[in-house]
Parts: sequence; structure tokens; C-alpha cells
Amino acid sequence: MLKEIDFLGKRKFAAIFSSLLLLVTIGSLAVQGLKLGIDFTGGTLVEIGYKKAVNLKVMRAGLEAAGINDATVQHFGSSQEVLIRLKPQEGVSNAEISTNVLNAVNVGMAEKGDVRRVEFVGPQVGDELTEDGGLALLYSMFGILIYVAWRFEYKFALGSVAALAHDVLITLGCFSVFQMEFDLTVLAAILAVIGYSLNDTIVVYDRIRENFRLLRKGSSEVIMNASLNQTLSRTLMTSLTTLLVLVALAILGGEIIHNFAIALLIGVVVGTYSSIYVASPLVLALGVSKEDLMVPEVEVEGKEFDMMP
Repeated sequence: MLKEIDFLGKRKFAAIFSSLLLLVTIGSLAVQGLKLGIDFTGGTLVEIGYKKAVNLKVMRAGLEAAGINDATVQHFGSSQEVLIRLKPQEGVSNAEISTNVLNAVNVGMAEKGDVRRVEFVGPQVGDELTEDGGLALLYSMFGILIYVAWRFEYKFALGSVAALAHDVLITLGCFSVFQMEFDLTVLAAILAVIGYSLNDTIVVYDRIRENFRLLRKGSSEVIMNASLNQTLSRTLMTSLTTLLVLVALAILGGEIIHNFAIALLIGVVVGTYSSIYVASPLVLALGVSKEDLMVPEVEVEGKEFDMMP
């Protein structure tokens, strides 16, 4: 039988590590913020198709030579389709933008491309998406707080929401520190991270509740440590299989979903860590005890029955 790992005995080191990560995250978000995509800032999207695979470096060089800076150039679906994202340009129509972009990227290309579509996202739409995205995160956190408080106990609810906030902030911090583009696909990944991390935390909490009711001896720390060890194999197997898929998506999925996969990769790693070293230690720090999770007894016709199935 494998020796049990003393997870909660290392909670002070984990608290220091998490605090440092959060400090770096908050500092980066305050100083340089997120590199928002045109979904949030507004701008123009131009899709160009070719009959053969194209070299993106040549296209980027052509755009820079034409004075079109800060353009994002990436393959879209295949190596023959190219998606170009441009920041807002005042006083220039979509037709002019597409013509200028096409002329710039075709310089040095053996084959000329055709514009497939041009889309414009206004700044007002970008502001609305930013607000709606922030509200989606807040509503999800609030809903989780109510759900966990109803299913377990308010101390568990506070611990789970704190762990989720920890995961979201650190994922955002990575995008801020490395200035990776933050668009709607990344926001969707953040919401998926919340669901994944919550599921992992609920599994741990469920085993803690069960052991509080079954084990007669041992302090809260001992029982919670036992619960973490019992769920460890499930946590690791779930995380590893998920990571294998995400690594494949990040490497082979193309640039269109690259940042989505990266956000999920970061979120899964941080979420696995937080379910062990953030959510559970916080519940312990809040003073959870067996009495908090004992099934209430009811008295029927002079006899006592508990509510446990």
C-alpha cells in the first residue's frame, strides 16, 4: 500500500506560492493589461483564399512594407486560407481596407489571392462583448456559490469560489504576462476552466463529506488528507487524459484555436493544483468540523431517525 501524501501539511508553502502567482498576475494586469483581440476592441477581419499553400512570413512582410502594422495573420482552416485581423481604421471603408490588404499581401507571392469575406466589428460591439464577458464570469461564480452552499455548507462554498477565482486570475495573468491575444475563444476557454475546476473540487469535497460522516477518529486535517489521497488517482488520470488532448490541439489544431487550447492547458493544470492546495486548505482554515456535515436527526413518534440515505 502506498504511503499517504501529507498535502495539507504543505499548505503554507502552497499559500506562499499561490500568493506570489497572484501578485505577478495582478501586477501584470494593472501595468500592461490584456492584449484584446478585435472581438473586444473592434476592427476589420479579411479572409483571403489561395489555390496553393502560402507562407505567412512573406505576407506579414508585405503588410509591414505597406505600412499596415499590428495586423494578425494566421491560417484559417487550411494552409490555403488566410485570416487577417486589423485594428480599427477611421475614415477608411471596408472596400478600401480589403483592396489595400490584398495588394500588400500579394507582393512577392507567386499566386494572387482572392478576398473571400470582409467583416467589421465596431468599437461599441467590442465594449458590449467585454461587458457581457465580465458579467458571464460574475454570474457563473455567484451561481456556483449558491450551488455549493446548498449541496455542502457555506464554508465549502467560499473555498470553491476562492479556488475558482484563483484559477481564472492566474489564467488571465499568463495571457497578460506573455501578451497572448485574448478573444472570444479564450473567454469561452475561461468559462470551461471554471466548469472543469469546479467538477474536480466537488469530487474532493464529496469524499471529504463522506469521510467526515464515516470516520469516527481523527482531526479535520487527518480526514481531509485521507480524502485527498483517496481522490488523487482519479484527479491525476482525469487531468492527464485531458492534457493529452489539449496538447494535441495546441500543436496540431492550427492558429485559430491555439490560444483556446493554451488557455485550457493552463486552466487544467492550475485547476488540478487548486482543488488540492487551495480549495481544501481554505475550508480547513475556515474551521470546518464533523458537526458541520453531520446528517440532522428527526424524531418520529418518539424514535430518532437520521436523514442519511
